[in-house]
Amino acid sequence: MSGLLNNINEKNILVTGSPGFIGSHLVRRLLSKMDSGTVISFDSMNDYYDPRLKEYRLHQIESTTEKSTCKHIFIQGNLAEKSEIKDVFEKYHPDIVVNLAAQAGVRYCIDHPDSYIESNIIGFYNILEACRHHPVEHLVFASSSSVYGGNQKVPYSTDDKTDTPYNLYAATKKSNELLAHAYAKLYNIPCTGLRFFTVYGPEGRPDMFYYSATEKLLRGETIKIFNYGNCKRDFTYIDDIVEGIARVMNCPPEKKNGPDGLPVAPFKVYNIGGGNPENLLDFVDILQKELVRAGLLPADYDFEAHRELVPMQPGDVPVTYADSGPLERDFGFTPKVNIREGLRKFVEWYKEYSQSEKRKAK
Repeated sequence: MSGLLNNINEKNILVTGSPGFIGSHLVRRLLSKMDSGTVISFDSMNDYYDPRLKEYRLHQIESTTEKSTCKHIFIQGNLAEKSEIKDVFEKYHPDIVVNLAAQAGVRYCIDHPDSYIESNIIGFYNILEACRHHPVEHLVFASSSSVYGGNQKVPYSTDDKTDTPYNLYAATKKSNELLAHAYAKLYNIPCTGLRFFTVYGPEGRPDMFYYSATEKLLRGETIKIFNYGNCKRDFTYIDDIVEGIARVMNCPPEKKNGPDGLPVAPFKVYNIGGGNPENLLDFVDILQKELVRAGLLPADYDFEAHRELVPMQPGDVPVTYADSGPLERDFGFTPKVNIREGLRKFVEWYKEYSQSEKRKAK
């Protein structure tokens, strides 16, 4: 990947959501691979989940910065405050923007719609406005596999319709794509949306299934497996997601005019998914075995007694499955990390992290 990043050395790169799961991994990758330039990271550090995890990730970023020849600046602010975003653009003049900040979660959106409108709609609009008034080379933004909603055809293709969202989170992500396309067309801003498929791995969000299931099993609680286990997810390891982002951010869509002499929207959308959907029961089985292997659970742990098969939850879908062919065609990359390898890395990280937190609490 270092060769792919050569073209963005000496540039200013703004990453929103930087102490978040994907953002922190991306910022550290940039700092470790770039020879020069500045990474500006921005986040509100809200308490949607335990802020200590965001602080841990921020510390990891700072540790990487100490060994980097690239500069890092962290700014704590609210994406929904237009003046704060304007100030960042006026002061640092980012060449590339990677917008990963968002209110995430499917279940949370059912009872907390305001958070999604503020962060995912107003916040993203503020980013687009800033890119309009302070032109950038490329805006890369996080979308989601959830935009496919009620689609029955799998694997999901970026050519498929995405007009039947099953939840508000999905609706906001589809809105981001529509807004970005309009700004790309009107103001000739190169934009690329990335539809992530069930991201997992070390330092993930505690509300994600694999993370919350780990904590419940360690506490001796029961985990709920939705749709009676008849769910399939295209689990995508965090390093594969970051690799995809890095390749895309270096290659903005081409600016060109159409037959009418007006700009054709420099806009692209790609799936980033493993392309190999895994049954949720198989995923849980591997997770359990890795917890035993790491010594976090005893070999005779009664897993059957600690899992419950339940109906599908509101706003969810039974299958996600990515067609990542265009990503491979345009960037020579498809995700490669299988779930056993990925879950093993997560469990090893979780063991170290949880033990460290316990030591701090003493």
